[in-house]
Formats: sequence, structure tokens, C-alpha cells
Amino acid sequence: MTRTIVASATREIVIGFDQPFCVIGERINPTGRKKLAAEMIAGNFETVIKDALEQAACGATMLDVNAGVTSVNPNETEPGLLVQTLEIVQGLVDLPLSIDSSVSAAIEAGLRVAKGRPLVNSVTGEEEKLEAILPLVKKYNVPVVAISNDETGISMDPDVRFAVAKKIVERCADFGIPAHDVVVDPLVMPIGALGDAGRQVFALLRRLREELKVNTTCGLSNISFGLPHRHGINAAFIPMVIGAGMTSAIMNPVRPQEMEAVRGANVLNGTDENCTNWIRTYKDYKPAEGGQAVAAPTAVNAPGEGAGNGGRRRGGREARMARG
Repeated sequence: MTRTIVASATREIVIGFDQPFCVIGERINPTGRKKLAAEMIAGNFETVIKDALEQAACGATMLDVNAGVTSVNPNETEPGLLVQTLEIVQGLVDLPLSIDSSVSAAIEAGLRVAKGRPLVNSVTGEEEKLEAILPLVKKYNVPVVAISNDETGISMDPDVRFAVAKKIVERCADFGIPAHDVVVDPLVMPIGALGDAGRQVFALLRRLREELKVNTTCGLSNISFGLPHRHGINAAFIPMVIGAGMTSAIMNPVRPQEMEAVRGANVLNGTDENCTNWIRTYKDYKPAEGGQAVAAPTAVNAPGEGAGNGGRRRGGREARMARG
């Protein structure tokens, strides 16, 4: 059984087909968040602190940390800011972290200060990226997100995206990186623009699980981009991708509707043993009168809620899709 191990200084998480779905909190990312970017540039980390604590309290398994505040001289500006952000976040929460950058110097700087075993987010099938990122992944013995696009961009053909994923897994093997340390992002397309985007990703996930035997992730909210009431689409999408074999997602854990879908899928998938986490989270749940709003569930982040025994992300990934 494929198991990807990530860890903080004090907590180990296992991403796997037999584990609770891994929720990677997306909010510490200034891409598309002008206010957050301005704060971070000014050395103000109040929102970063708030987002770290809130996502942990709402049940995130891991936290994604991105410090890409500007496209101007990122090789100079991003490494130091990413290090500062990582140090702040890992001083606040005991969750494993995902080091999110397209700048290899920033990734290496982050790996030097990150405690435990973080996830590197990410590498693509572009040869330049493979040669820059994979030696770092091997050197620091960490897992990596493999995004299924290459020099030709993002293909609308799911067979091409599978071929790119296979290429990355094979190139990882060349560097001595095992398949269980590769978490493939098959690239979720917006359903509003591509009507069979859902069917595409479900089929891709099955192939990735059965043929490559790798764990998977995605920028979850990409599926609903451009549609009204995005959280309804996202919440419907979650149990379907979990059923197809997805084992993690970069998403917003602060949204109760989406986290409820994750927890329910864990129950039905048999990864919430004895429904323990569901009961602990919702034992005091009471719907509001008239079925309008519902009372918020108990905020938890105990073992089993993301410990696994062991919508703001859209900026980075949707920008990449637009370029593709």
C-alpha cells in the first residue's frame, strides 16, 4: 500500500489510500490576495498567524506555505520571506508543512529551516524544473508534488497529463526518489469551461492509483472556478474524487460545508474508524430552526482529524491553467 509520510517536529502524517483524506490548508498564500501580499512585504504577519491558527483549529491535516508576493526579482525576495513565514507558522502549530514555491532557491531555503519532513510543492514535467528540484528532494529526503504539465503547457487531453505524470515518476526514480514520495497533481480543470472536467479527473485518478500506484492531490477549488456558489460544487466534488482515489487536496479548511464533505467521505470510505472523528466533531451539532443556517461544528484537530494515524489557492494553480 502506497504511503507518503510527512511530518512536523512533533507530528507524523501518512497520506495513503487507507488513510483519512489529507486536507492541505491553502490560505497562507498571497497569490491573488493583495492585502496579504502587502502585509507580508511590510513584515506584517498578522494575517498569516490568523490563517495558520484558524486552519489548524478547523481540521487541516497540513498547511501549505507560499511567500510569492511579487513576480519582480523573486529569486531575491522570495527565499528570505518564505523562511520567515515558515518559521512563524511552525512556531504556532504542530502540523506538517507544504513548502510552496516555483523558485528553486526559495524551496532550498525553506527545506533548510523546515522541521520534520515537509512536502515540496512542486515540480512539473519541464526538464529545467526536474533538474532543479529533484536533487533537492533527494538531498533532504522529502516528498514532492508532481504537477502534470511540461514545456508544452497544460494539455486538455487527460492521456497526455497521465503521460507527463508517468514521466515525472520515472525521472524521480532516476534520482533515487521512490514513487511513494511522489504526490501527483493531475490538474483539475474548471467544470464551467470544460464540461467533462469531472469525468476526466475521475478517470485520471483511477489510472494514477492503479497503474502508477501514487498518492494524489489537487487545487480543489479549481473545479468551480467562474461558477456561482462555488462551495456547493466543491463540496459535491470532494467525495467523488475521494471515491476515485484522490488522497489529499489543497483546499480551504475554514469552509464548514467542504470539511463536512471530507469528514463524511472518510466515514463512508472506512478511514474514520468507528466514526470516531465524525462523532467527536458533530456530537453537539444542531440545525438552526427552519433549516436555514447550521450551528458550527466543534473545532477539532486531534489525532484522527488529519493526524491520519499517521477559496484561496486559486491564485497559483488557476493562473497556471490560464497560461496553459
